[in-house]
Amino acid sequence: MQFSKFSQYLEKLENTPSRLEMMYQLSDLFNVLDEDEIAQASYLMQGRLVSRYLSLEFQLSVKMVIRALARLELDSVDRVSEMTRRYKQSGDVGDVAMEIVTKFRQSSVMDGENNKSTKDLSVLEVHQSLKEIALDNGSGSQDRKVIKLSELLMSLDANSSKFVARIVIGKLRLGFSAMTMLDALSWSVLGSKDHRILLENAYQKRADVGELAKTYIKISRSLKQVDLTKADAIINTKKIVDDFSSKLVSELNSNYLVAAGTPVIPALCQRLNSSEEIIEKMGEVIAEPKYDGLRIQIHYSRAGFNTLGDSDVDIDDVVANSKVGVNIKAFTRNLEDVTHMFPELKIVAKTLDCDSCILDAEAIGYDNETGKLLPFQETITRKRKHLVVEQSKKVPIRFYVFDCLFLNNNSLLDEKLRSRKELLRNQFEDNDTIRYTRTLITSDPKILKEFHELQLGGGLEGAVMKQLNSSYKSGRKGWQWVKIKEEEGMLGKLKDTLDLVVMGYYFGRGKRSQFGVGAFLAGVLDEKQEVKTIGKVGTGLTDDQFKDLKKRIDFLETKEKPDNYEVTKILLPDVWLLPELVVEIAADEITKSPSHTAGVALRFPRLVKFRDDKNWIDATKISELDKF
Repeated sequence: MQFSKFSQYLEKLENTPSRLEMMYQLSDLFNVLDEDEIAQASYLMQGRLVSRYLSLEFQLSVKMVIRALARLELDSVDRVSEMTRRYKQSGDVGDVAMEIVTKFRQSSVMDGENNKSTKDLSVLEVHQSLKEIALDNGSGSQDRKVIKLSELLMSLDANSSKFVARIVIGKLRLGFSAMTMLDALSWSVLGSKDHRILLENAYQKRADVGELAKTYIKISRSLKQVDLTKADAIINTKKIVDDFSSKLVSELNSNYLVAAGTPVIPALCQRLNSSEEIIEKMGEVIAEPKYDGLRIQIHYSRAGFNTLGDSDVDIDDVVANSKVGVNIKAFTRNLEDVTHMFPELKIVAKTLDCDSCILDAEAIGYDNETGKLLPFQETITRKRKHLVVEQSKKVPIRFYVFDCLFLNNNSLLDEKLRSRKELLRNQFEDNDTIRYTRTLITSDPKILKEFHELQLGGGLEGAVMKQLNSSYKSGRKGWQWVKIKEEEGMLGKLKDTLDLVVMGYYFGRGKRSQFGVGAFLAGVLDEKQEVKTIGKVGTGLTDDQFKDLKKRIDFLETKEKPDNYEVTKILLPDVWLLPELVVEIAADEITKSPSHTAGVALRFPRLVKFRDDKNWIDATKISELDKF
C-alpha cells in the first residue's frame, strides 16, 4: 500500500468520534493491507515503529522537527521562529508540517521542479526510513536525523507529512487503543467480534499487536483460500464458516505462543475487605508479602533474543547504557523496557539455572548497611536514564520472585500455581540480588490476618493472596489474586487508595505560583476507557512534589482536550494533559457530585505518590468504586 493511501485512512480515523465506526474503518484497512506490511502498519497506527516493549524512540524534539521542516524553504533561518509560533498556536506539529509541505508543493509546481514531486512511497518504505532515523546514534546523530527527516518529508504529500511529523514526536492523536484494533481484526476476518476473546487472550500472553495481527490475518487468508473453494459453499455456508473459525482458532493457538523477550500482560489483584471474605471466596490460598516496589517481568534466554522486528539491527542496539539486554531483559507492568535501570540483571543472568524463562517479580531498593527495604519513591529513582550505575550503588536493587510463566521454551500460563511454584523453586539460589518470595499456605482466616498484619508491621503493603490451583490470567480476572483493603484511617478514611489519571492542571496562586501549578484534575475510567473526573487535587503535596509534578506534566501538555476526556465546564483546567501520568490518591470518602462526570467526587483527596509503574489504562474503574 502507498503511504499516501494509508494516510487517508488515518485522516478518516482522526475525524471519526465513534469508536464503533473506528473499528469498521480499521477493519477495512486491515483487509486491504498486504501480509508483509500488516505488522509495520499496525505499529504506525499506534504512532510507533515497533511494539512498545522494544522501546525504540526517535529522540527528536518538536524544535528539531521544525528545523527539518525549515529546510524545505529558502529562508529557513527566518522561518524557524515563525513555525515555532505557529506550533504554539495550534499545539500540533502535524498541522505545521502539512502547511509547510503544501507550500513546498505549490512552489514546486510554480517553479516546474520535478525533483520536488512526491515519490508516493509505500508503507514499508516510509517505515524503513523512519526506523533508520530512530536508530541513528552517536556523534552528530541529531543533525543527521534532522536532515533525513527533512528529506523524507520532502518526498511526501502534505497529508502524509502531517502523520509522519506526529509519529516522530509520539503524538499521533487518533484516539483508539490496542483493544479496538483487536476488535477490528476479528471484524475484518469474521464480520463480527466473535474472536475478540481469542485475540485478547493471545495478546495477553505475547503483547505484540503487530505480530498478532500479521499472524492472525496470514492464517485466516490461507484458510479462506482452501475453504471458500468448496463446491458446497453456498449450501453449507454456516458449517463452512464454523469450520473456518474453528481451524483459525486452532492455528492461532498453535502459532502465536509465549516467547522470551516479549512481555506477558501481568496478572493483577482484586480487592476484598477481610481475611474471612477471602477464605470464603477462595478456599485454601497461598499468601505472599506485598512489596512496595516496582513490578518487574524478567525475561532470560541463554541463547539471546531475536533481532528487532524485521531489521538487521541487533535488539541490543536499543538497550541504553549497557550490554545487559543481550540475554536478559526487564519490563514493567505497562510493557516498558527498563533493562537499563538494572545493572544487577547481569548477576541474575549468571544465577539462573535454565535455558530460558520468564519470571514475575518485584524490584525493590534496600539499604546496603542495614538490609532494610526502601520506599517505592527511592526505588523508582532508577528510572532516570542517566547515572544509572552511580544510582545503583546508592540504591541497590533486590528482585523478589514469586512466579514463573515460561521455562525452557515451554509456557506455564495454563499450569496451576502450585506447579509453577514447584518448577520455580529449582531455578536459582537465594542471594543479595535475587530471592524467592516467602509464602504461607492456609485456609484459616485468623492465620491469614496475622500474616497480613505482620507484613504491614514490617513496613510492607500487606499481603497478596492467590488461589493455589489457578492458572496465570492477565489483568483482574476472577478471584485468583486478591489483596486486603487497607485498614480504615491508615492513609484516608476510604478503605483503599485510588489510582487516577491526571487530566489537566490549574495555575497556582500565592506560594504555589512559584511552582507553575496549584492543583490538578484527576479522573477514573469507565467501561469504554473514557476518562471521567472524580477530584481536583491540590493538597498532600510537598514543595518537592509540586516541583516534580510540574516537570512531569510539562511533557504532557496538549492544546486540545483529549477525545476520551469528559469534563464539565465548571472544572475545565487551565492546561490539558495527555492521559499518561497516574497518581495514587487517598481520600476520606466518595460522595455524589453533579459537577464531576464520574457522578461522584472524592472528599479531601490527597496525593500519596506518583505511580510511574502504571499505564493510564490501569487506573481505577468507575465499576470498582463501590469496593472502596
